[in-house]
Amino acid sequence: MSRTGPVGIGVIGAGVISDQYLSNIVTFPDLKALFIADIDLDRAATQAAKYGVPGSGTVDELLANPDIEIVVNLTIPAVHVEVAARAVEAGKHVWTEKPFSLDRESGLGLLAKAKAAGLRVASAPDTILGGGLQSARRLIESGTIGAPLTGLTLFQSPGPESWHPSPEFLFAIGGGPLFDIGPYYLTTLVQIFGPVAKVTATSSTATTTRVIGSGPKAGTVFPVEVPTHYGVLIQFESGQSAQSVFSFESKLVRGGFVEIAGTDGTAVLPDPNNFDGATVVWRGQDDSESFESEGAMLGRGTGVAELAQAIRAGRPERASGELAYHVLDVMVSIAESAERDESVVIASTVQLPPALPPEWDPRVATL
Repeated sequence: MSRTGPVGIGVIGAGVISDQYLSNIVTFPDLKALFIADIDLDRAATQAAKYGVPGSGTVDELLANPDIEIVVNLTIPAVHVEVAARAVEAGKHVWTEKPFSLDRESGLGLLAKAKAAGLRVASAPDTILGGGLQSARRLIESGTIGAPLTGLTLFQSPGPESWHPSPEFLFAIGGGPLFDIGPYYLTTLVQIFGPVAKVTATSSTATTTRVIGSGPKAGTVFPVEVPTHYGVLIQFESGQSAQSVFSFESKLVRGGFVEIAGTDGTAVLPDPNNFDGATVVWRGQDDSESFESEGAMLGRGTGVAELAQAIRAGRPERASGELAYHVLDVMVSIAESAERDESVVIASTVQLPPALPPEWDPRVATL
C-alpha cells in the first residue's frame, strides 16, 4: 500500500554539514525528521536535542525504524556507497551527499541495487534546485542570451585546511578540488548544456603534505593523496564546450564563477555552491542587466523535500542518482585524462528533467 502524508526522515552523520540540512528539514512540512545516527552517539544525541528530533542512536537502530522512508546520508565520501547500500537493503530511499561514489563500479552497483528494490537514490548538490540556478536556467532557456555556445567555470583557493577543523578527508581519495568542489560546477554545466561527451584534463599537486590551521588539531601535518589542481576542457554531446579550473593551489581566491556565452549575450550565473543570487547578462562591454532570482532559496535539504514529493507523486526526482552518476563519471574521466595525458570519452549519459517552476517552495505543504 502506498504511503501518504509527510515522509519520515532519518539522518546518518551528525557532523558539520548536518546543521545546514537539519535547520531546513525540520521546517519543511512534507518531511518529518525522526532519527539521527552517528558513530559518535553523543554527537547524534546533541544534534537531535538541538533540532527537536525525537530519536538518536546507531545506524542499525535508524534502519530498523519502519517509519523512516528516506535516509539522508551525510557521512564522509569514502563510505557514501556503503551506507547508501545498507539503507537500500533496509528498504529505504536515499538522499546522499556528494560525491555520489568514488568510482564507476560502486556507483553503478548502487543504482542497480536501488532499481531492483524499487527505491530511489538521489544526490547532492541540491544547489541546482535553488532559486538562483533555476532562475538562470529558465533565463537561458527563454533565449535571453541566444543559443548557448560555451561555458567557463573557475574555483581557485589555497585550500580548506586553514579553516576546516578536520580537513584530512578533503585531501584523501574522494576529496581534492575535483571531487569536493567539482560536483557543484559540473552539475550546473550539465543543467545548461546537457550530458558530457568527452573531457581533456591536466593536474598537479603543490605539496605532498598540508598543515591544519585552526581548531583543536591546529599544527597537525597530514598527507595529500590527490591532485590539488585540475584544468579541464569539456565537450558536450550537443557539440558545445566549456573550460573549468578546480584548484586548491591559488593564493588568489576566485570562487563561484560560472559564465555562459551565447550568440546574443553572456550570462554570469550565481555561485553554484549557493541557492540564491542574481544572474547578470552582458550584451556588450558596457551593456549589462541584472536579473533577480525567483523561487526557493533555502539551503541544503531542498533536494530531500523535492525527492519526497517525487516519491509520493510517482514522478522522477530532479536531483537523481542518474544525474549524480553521470557527473561522477565525468569526474573520474577527468582524473583519468590527467593521469594518462589523453582525452577520455564519457560512457554514461543522462536525460535532464524540466526546470522547477518559480512558484515551487518546499515550505508549502503538498502531502
